[in-house]
Amino acid sequence: MTKEFQLVIITGMSGAGKTVAMRSLEDLGFFCIDNMPPSLLPKFLELVKESGKLSKVALAIDLRSRAFYKDVIETLGNLSQDNGAKIIFLDASDEELVSRYKETRRAHPLARNGRVLEGIKKERDLLAQVRQSAQFVIDTSNLAPKELREEIFRSFEANVDTPFHIEMMSFGFKYGVPIDADIVMDVRFLPNPYYIPELRSKTGQDKPVYDYVMAQPETTEFYERFLGLLSFMMPGYKKEGKTSLTVAIGCTGGQHRSVALVERLSEALGDKYPVHTSHRDVEKSQGGAKH
Repeated sequence: MTKEFQLVIITGMSGAGKTVAMRSLEDLGFFCIDNMPPSLLPKFLELVKESGKLSKVALAIDLRSRAFYKDVIETLGNLSQDNGAKIIFLDASDEELVSRYKETRRAHPLARNGRVLEGIKKERDLLAQVRQSAQFVIDTSNLAPKELREEIFRSFEANVDTPFHIEMMSFGFKYGVPIDADIVMDVRFLPNPYYIPELRSKTGQDKPVYDYVMAQPETTEFYERFLGLLSFMMPGYKKEGKTSLTVAIGCTGGQHRSVALVERLSEALGDKYPVHTSHRDVEKSQGGAKH
């Protein structure tokens, strides 16, 4: 069955939070494009629909490109009428917008050589009709980025699975710590199967190695403590708006201890969260390092 095509337009006042809104929709599975020239949009949408490969598209359209002011206003109206687009209009008070521009020291796109407030007022006038036609109007004057993200999620995640997932990774310290890890745990304190000749060339995915690692009292205590800690932390990460968490567990070479523990933890956490498991270094030096 072909999925229904969803088109979301993010627009509104410059400085009101479009970047945060775009990133939030991207985390919800939308293919996002920022500030495409209006003349290209009809052809782009035609190609997207013909390909059938994208079912959710989000476009950020604003008045940054001064040459396209009139085209932007016209395009927003056409997209809403002809493509069933949902428009998110992000707004904020004049005082808050002025404050944000002063913090970033950027010039307003409609007041390159004038006062920021003059540009804000001109932009508000130009976008008045768009604001009236928007399905979602969000005032970000008193919203932190996390709160705006939560508002976007509440409005658009009804038809998607929760975006939060866990990446469980084993690695070997001899090959370096993964730079994209949120949590790194060192398990080189556990008894090492490398010193058992018949286990040396195997990995933590093999039952003899897995059973050996899990049979150690130190492993049992570590596993229970670490699983409890992760279980306690996950709801907090999710509440703070994080969509994924990468947990990296390392031993010396990433072949035995870390692999076995990642396998067991992935299975346990998989009861509550989507989990993707990977073993970065398991094939790098079979039998050659103290893993």
